[in-house]
Amino acid sequence: MDPKEIAKKTGKTAKLYFSTVKEEEKPYNLWKHFDKDLARDMSLYITGQMYSREKIPHQTRQLITVAALTVLSKPDELKLHTHAALNVGCTKEEIAEVIFQTSIYGGVPAANTALTVLKKVLEERGAK
Repeated sequence: MDPKEIAKKTGKTAKLYFSTVKEEEKPYNLWKHFDKDLARDMSLYITGQMYSREKIPHQTRQLITVAALTVLSKPDELKLHTHAALNVGCTKEEIAEVIFQTSIYGGVPAANTALTVLKKVLEERGAK
């Protein structure tokens, strides 16, 4: 794929997914602090080539990501992707259901951590 097209897709997908995430919480900015070139390359691959793929809808992609991050108990990344899931049209009920479903595989403590993340994100966004 043309590098300019990848860069365009990266920007479009990053805006779609992460426009509601505080700048200081975006991994790209952390990466950039240590290695600007690697940060760009990682962003172009992750956001521009993986997240922008059209094989499955963005809602499905984000619900899968929420499930994986819940089971892995990765609350910082989960916060980002909870924002992304809401930004692409997933409902809080769908996200909560995915988290409840993962409790079978990742355990109730991991699900509780994820539900806490979901609650905080909803509060940040002014949702009930």
